[in-house]
Amino acid sequence: MAASSKIRVGIVGASASRGFASIAHIPALRALPQFEIAAVCTARQDSAEMAARHYGVPLAFSDPEKLAQHPDVDLVTVSVKVPDHYRPVMAAIEAGKHVYCEWPLGRDTDEAVRMLDAAERRGVRHAVGLQGQMSPAINFAMDLVAEGYVGRVLNATMIGCAPNWGATIDRAYQADRANGATLMTITGGHQIDALCHCLGEFRELTAFAVSQRDRIPLEATGEMVAKTAPDQLVVNGIVGGKNAEGAVVSFQIRGGMRRGTEFLFEIHGDEGDLTLTATSRASMQRQELTVRRAQGAAKELAELPIPEKYRWVPDGLETDSRYNVAQLYAHLADCIRDGKPASPGFDAAVRRFSDRSTRRSPGRPAASRSGSAAPCRPGRWPAARADLRGCRHRNLRSSSS
Repeated sequence: MAASSKIRVGIVGASASRGFASIAHIPALRALPQFEIAAVCTARQDSAEMAARHYGVPLAFSDPEKLAQHPDVDLVTVSVKVPDHYRPVMAAIEAGKHVYCEWPLGRDTDEAVRMLDAAERRGVRHAVGLQGQMSPAINFAMDLVAEGYVGRVLNATMIGCAPNWGATIDRAYQADRANGATLMTITGGHQIDALCHCLGEFRELTAFAVSQRDRIPLEATGEMVAKTAPDQLVVNGIVGGKNAEGAVVSFQIRGGMRRGTEFLFEIHGDEGDLTLTATSRASMQRQELTVRRAQGAAKELAELPIPEKYRWVPDGLETDSRYNVAQLYAHLADCIRDGKPASPGFDAAVRRFSDRSTRRSPGRPAASRSGSAAPCRPGRWPAARADLRGCRHRNLRSSSS
């Protein structure tokens, strides 16, 4: 790839009619002059060719290895179901191509570690879709805290909703925690990553990962499927970032919530306050957030405009699912051009959440409906290890009639 040329992208999972690639990756890439879409890949050759025609892309594949090996592809984007991430990611790495994989990176920690190790050995740039780190509002809040706007952070609260994992679920594979696509890894992973990006990693924490249903109906058909994934997540602990050393943090993701507060992040310091709130019912990382602030004797929070320096994409790009994806691509382009590591990379995925987060405590059966969830053991980790290892996953069984 010449230094002056565009980065040519092959997208695994680029359906013509559905999927995250169609609403986020493709419009994001089309908005950025640094990139061009060179190839698409789907499970069948006929659907790949249909997608290529739909998007005006020259190359179509049903085999991710062949896409990765093609000389006209510099970067492989993987945007398929989590259980299917491993094969195309490894194919890209083995072909010596840079790779952007959607979050969660893999089904479990072992897969994520293997992908990270392979990418590091091959020397390719690797990025994972933790787009909250690219949010202008999140980065603005991070800098305000670091610059001392609220003084010393005393406490913070983040709450979010996951409409899935409630009375119904829209995809059966997300009911099985072995697939790695759960409330804890998807919604929980995105949001707790944004929290730690602002305030630093947890020094100590206690957490509950709770399942209140052991069966759940599919949204489209009503078919009942077994559910082993948690539908509630609570984390309480102490963080240790700049101006937030020792701050007390409460974090909660509520499964099945379709009303009420979609997202709220409050930061309280000894000199001021910041809040970040949702502007739509979309996930936190798939929308613009509103920043409000107050200091001193002020009794009300006032909206604070986000400076343009936190926006790295062309003006006019819609602030929906595509926006922070485009922000991440813009950052990745700079890393590819400069030969420097991308962030968030696969290393961020390895440290954030692990499959060990949801292992039950040995010798302790699931609680009844009237029982209580077991917390993880209070623990300490160095700043780079704020996953939820050791957290005890419990089932609070109930009927799903």
